[in-house]
Amino acid sequence: MSSLILYGYWRSSAAYRVRIALNLKRLDYEQRSVHLIKHGGEQHSATFQRLNPSELVPVLMDGDVCLNQSLAIIDYLDEQYPEVLLTPSDPKTRYLVKALAQDIAVDIHPLNNLRVLQYLTNEAQLSESAKGEWYRHWIETGFSALEKKLAQTSGEYCVGDEISLVDVCLVPQMYNAERFNVNLDPFPTIRRVTSSLRLHPAFINAAPEQQPDAV
Repeated sequence: MSSLILYGYWRSSAAYRVRIALNLKRLDYEQRSVHLIKHGGEQHSATFQRLNPSELVPVLMDGDVCLNQSLAIIDYLDEQYPEVLLTPSDPKTRYLVKALAQDIAVDIHPLNNLRVLQYLTNEAQLSESAKGEWYRHWIETGFSALEKKLAQTSGEYCVGDEISLVDVCLVPQMYNAERFNVNLDPFPTIRRVTSSLRLHPAFINAAPEQQPDAV
């Protein structure tokens, strides 16, 4: 049995990133579902809080190592399992990749995370229509800048012709954009790169609908 255990949820963007990374590295791992909706959200349970008091997925266990935060997990995987690197060894390219990945995972995604949407519904009492406008606004704002950057850096993928951490972050964010009916016409580079990535088995097998807890 693999020592790698991934606690996640099929629709979690952050868990989706880690699944892609594990697949690209061809690592065997066990998935354990933390359902973010059922029973008031299993991430709030005492059992899961012992793994991550932040009450967020993903969490990766590797023997006695327990990590949260998807980008930190992927950095760890790059260091421990470096046969396939997602952050290039060349410093200039390495930090370009990290910056672009953070444009997605740090600037765009958190504003649309489940707990933010739940707050907008429950505490701010926004309508579904207003909540959808919020979601689309922040993805469109982030994608507008990202499109300009990728127009300068992309080849087949986000940075040249090698899959990197940026691609690992992009595809889950595109899944969210499509789910909430963001107009993607203004983002031809993002659409082109995503289409290429979705042909790769590592991305296909990591897709939300392919996961054992998908409903």
